[in-house]
Amino acid sequence: MAKTYDVEREALFLHWTEKSAFKETYAGAMDTVVVEGQHLKPKGSTSKTVLVFMHPTGTMNLLPMPNALAAAGIPCLTCGSRYPHNDTALIMEKVILDLGHYIRYAKEKLGYEKVILAGWSGGGSLSMFYQSQAENPTIEATPAGDPVDVVGAGLIPADAVLQLAAHVSRAIILTEWLDPAVADELDPEKRIRELDLYDPEAPNQPPYSKDFLETYRAAQIARSQSIDDWVREKLAHFKATGRENEEHCFVVYGTMADPRWLDLSVDPNDRKGPNWCFMGIPKTVNMMPAGLARFSSLRAWLSQWSYKESRADGPKCAAGIKAPFLVIDNSADDGCTPSHADRIYAGIGHDDKERHTIQGATHYYIGQPDKMGEAVKIIIDWLGRKNMLA
Repeated sequence: MAKTYDVEREALFLHWTEKSAFKETYAGAMDTVVVEGQHLKPKGSTSKTVLVFMHPTGTMNLLPMPNALAAAGIPCLTCGSRYPHNDTALIMEKVILDLGHYIRYAKEKLGYEKVILAGWSGGGSLSMFYQSQAENPTIEATPAGDPVDVVGAGLIPADAVLQLAAHVSRAIILTEWLDPAVADELDPEKRIRELDLYDPEAPNQPPYSKDFLETYRAAQIARSQSIDDWVREKLAHFKATGRENEEHCFVVYGTMADPRWLDLSVDPNDRKGPNWCFMGIPKTVNMMPAGLARFSSLRAWLSQWSYKESRADGPKCAAGIKAPFLVIDNSADDGCTPSHADRIYAGIGHDDKERHTIQGATHYYIGQPDKMGEAVKIIIDWLGRKNMLA
């Protein structure tokens, strides 16, 4: 029987100076970035390997996965970005700078010799975005044109990358959930019946035809690009009128209208359903305040939500990464369905990669300690075979 460790929780508070033309976060001094995380340290462990978990907006310190790994003897850092629990103004290029500070702290202050990026859920594309820029830095401005010195940040590449129940990107998953029946961005009651998944009188009902799905996906992308065009116009107007540092915040209605939640033959797996997603009943989630991308700023839209503009595209980033990959997906995941792992795995541009599917596991492993244990065992075995357990 594997040893179980008691886990110490050590709070992490990192801060540094970073020049900006405007203040993005509520608390703290101008040009000062403060982030908070937790060091989950197994008591008595002498491991020189640490797994770094980071989500663009989540804190992750109470999630089952990092806690199970720490209890199995693998230290973990759960890292909050400068945008904790609020992605309204989130800039992905700045989140990878935050992640870089945690990795440097793990190496230089905590003394870890091996740092493994553990990209869980929305942290998957973030970890691949980070690693691609750490290995080959190219970014000097955000998609909106604001300066961001990724090239000069000295990001330290991780030694390996894990993709754990991960999705391909915030922009792509939003687009695949976006409701193309919304005919007016200011009035979601104005709807296009032919594209409305939630209208019982709509002509297209599940199971959906291939032609309808192709039309629907194209309409989702078109809606995303129409928001792009509007955002670009607003930013250009601010610049033309001498207000280049001003912002405009807006609501995105209809962000949980993916055919796969109503038709289990679309991207099939063992998920509960139909008429269910990881946040509940899709029709309700589609308009509820907690929906993905519900509130956004202009700059945040381009950086994290735009299908065309966002650079945090997991498979594209994975193509140039040299570090080894482990991809684990869950067969009953009702958030990140199999095509996400398929695309991530196919996007990795080398053969030092491995994939496993945990049969029957859900997105969060809630109430599934056996499934969680299976995933932890696979991770530890893979790290051992890759000589990553320092």
